[in-house]
Amino acid sequence: MRAHHLIWLVCGVCCSAAGRSRVSLSPAAPVRPGIEVLLSDSAHLIAGKRLGLLTNNTGIDHLGRRDVDLLRRTRDARLTVLFSPEHGFLGREDRMGLPDSRDSVTGLPIYSLYGGSRTTAYGALDSTDVVLIDLQDIGARYYTYPATLAQLMRAAAHARKRVIVLDRPDPLGGDAVQGNVRAHAGDPDSAFVGFLPIAMRHGMTLGELAGMTNDVLGIGADLVVVPVAGWSRSMFYDQTNIPWVKPSPNMPDLESAFHYPGTCLFEGTNVSVGRGTGTAFQVIGAPWLDPDSVLARLDSAAVVGVALQATAFTPIAPTDGKYGGVILHGLRLRVTDRTHYDATKLAIALLAAIRAAHPSQFQFRNDSFDRLAAGHELRQQIEAGRRPSEISQEWERDLARFREFRGKYLIY
Repeated sequence: MRAHHLIWLVCGVCCSAAGRSRVSLSPAAPVRPGIEVLLSDSAHLIAGKRLGLLTNNTGIDHLGRRDVDLLRRTRDARLTVLFSPEHGFLGREDRMGLPDSRDSVTGLPIYSLYGGSRTTAYGALDSTDVVLIDLQDIGARYYTYPATLAQLMRAAAHARKRVIVLDRPDPLGGDAVQGNVRAHAGDPDSAFVGFLPIAMRHGMTLGELAGMTNDVLGIGADLVVVPVAGWSRSMFYDQTNIPWVKPSPNMPDLESAFHYPGTCLFEGTNVSVGRGTGTAFQVIGAPWLDPDSVLARLDSAAVVGVALQATAFTPIAPTDGKYGGVILHGLRLRVTDRTHYDATKLAIALLAAIRAAHPSQFQFRNDSFDRLAAGHELRQQIEAGRRPSEISQEWERDLARFREFRGKYLIY
């Protein structure tokens, strides 16, 4: 059943059966990202085509070679234009309004979908026959790459261009789903941070999210997903042979990625998540925070598969503007059991404990927090003094529905 489902999806989640193309898989390296599968097994999909490519520094093969350079070497296809998401083509920017630019190696134009002219960028689709998308997602609802994918898919569908997603592993694995579930899909333009009806930790690859996006938003794109070869849902990123490349400036390693589905919620508060340090999303802190007082109030039921330790850190030029150059007192989080750790449960327990320990200093930034939490309910529950275990228990029914819903979009 799963094998049949795989063929259906990678053959294209299309608006018509005529638009489907079969992608074959043959054994090679233990794990091969979609770009390698495309060029070695399924080059017919781009033969004779002019190509546009949405990517950044994460668009590499298992040897670290750029998609751009690999595609430029193909004889039967021509790369004509590049597109970039948040953080830019090189993945180094953490600011609004990124301009269009040019690739210094190939001279190809790069149209920024995070600050450049959308009209100009979409107009560049006229110079393409096929749009390729290769971005490393992080496995959490808040990440913006799926929204950029949705925006370009919509433009490509309007321009009647095929979209081929070159898939990559979910760094956190594909089994666990955690946190609350957004009730309804939103518009990726206005709900840029988490527009899909998915859980905080969704356990899906970008290719799987593309299929869901095409369906839920009714985009009707001629969509093909080229899968990762050799990856299974039980595998974490460091069990692949693909090198870790920071998908954004404040995502230094896999440890940060495991905490991100929970600690990202602190972005909507006056507590630092360690931006401006080498341990972003692995630490939380503030000048006024008393780690011992917080730990004394922490619901121990949420401390599973993780160790917490008092720490101090100093953000240097943090892009969130929180406490630059100030020594902060806080907690360091370290995963001890990946299988049982739930960063979302720990996060709400920490939020409740910090608010209880520092009622006059701790603050929610309501609009920001509510965007991340997919509504005001979670914030109001914490403000009302609800026990974290009660809050997370209420998520279970929605998580069960989400597991069932996402099933028809799973490839692996």
